[in-house]
Amino acid sequence: MKSRHFVFLCLLATSFGFGQQVADSLYNPPISTPAYQKGTGPVIFIDEGHFNFHTKGGRYKAFADLLERDGYTVESYKGNFTKESLQKGKILVISNALNEKSIGNWVNPTLSAFTNEEIEIVKNWVEEGGSLFLIADHMPLAGAAAGLASAFDIEFTNGFVFDTISQGPAFFNRKEGSLIANTITNGRFNSEKVTEVVSFTGQAFRSNAPIKEVLVLDERYVNLLPDTAWVFHKNTPRRNTNGWLQGAYRKVGKGRLVVFGEAAMFSAQLAGPEQEKMGMNNPIAPQNYQLLLNIIHWLDGKL
Repeated sequence: MKSRHFVFLCLLATSFGFGQQVADSLYNPPISTPAYQKGTGPVIFIDEGHFNFHTKGGRYKAFADLLERDGYTVESYKGNFTKESLQKGKILVISNALNEKSIGNWVNPTLSAFTNEEIEIVKNWVEEGGSLFLIADHMPLAGAAAGLASAFDIEFTNGFVFDTISQGPAFFNRKEGSLIANTITNGRFNSEKVTEVVSFTGQAFRSNAPIKEVLVLDERYVNLLPDTAWVFHKNTPRRNTNGWLQGAYRKVGKGRLVVFGEAAMFSAQLAGPEQEKMGMNNPIAPQNYQLLLNIIHWLDGKL
């Protein structure tokens, strides 16, 4: 089992870790009941000021296009976080931020993507009524956002979570209890109910404050903690993930927080020379986009 698992990790690293990933411009899922008429909804910022792996015009193009079709105004956020700039938006999406020194250098120690001042500004903004969607993937992306997560009592692990049984994408569903029935997964109408979603190699986190679970890991998953991204060997530290999370949400003061430990599940990408679909556009993940819409609706106060 261990040798097979190691081979799988090597293949995954080649296909998705270092392979070219481009947005799937043809991905266009149906939205039965848009939240707003086109362009009339609140402003959603997608952070691009912290060397983010996912940006509005890049790997999160499908993410942004979907929310714009739902009526929201989606804008790129440039530069450091300031109180004045954040007040111009209602929802802030931070996906896979990095420290500049980590670009092309995915090794430990992982440096924070944000200054202490920025972390305090974002925390205060949320407590005063802002909505934050924080997404941080596997190492070193989890480590780069760990300081910000900690400000909200969230503990990120700077590793890689893998399914030891299927050795592929992680499936979360209501039947097995890994996808939890709640306000977000139920949606506004029965047609928006989410029963299964898929993630594509992320991290595990837990909350040190009361939180609503969305995606829950069990004993079948292993969290590998390498010193270098995608480099695994027999001595790579392993951590049990039973009961840890890949998705959760809670209210913070007057504001709202959603945290996910995997980013590709909300993208629509074409990966590698074979242009393999990875994310919302993958046939195995037809409900991922509805989960994204439900998350935004909750952050917006519509749920």
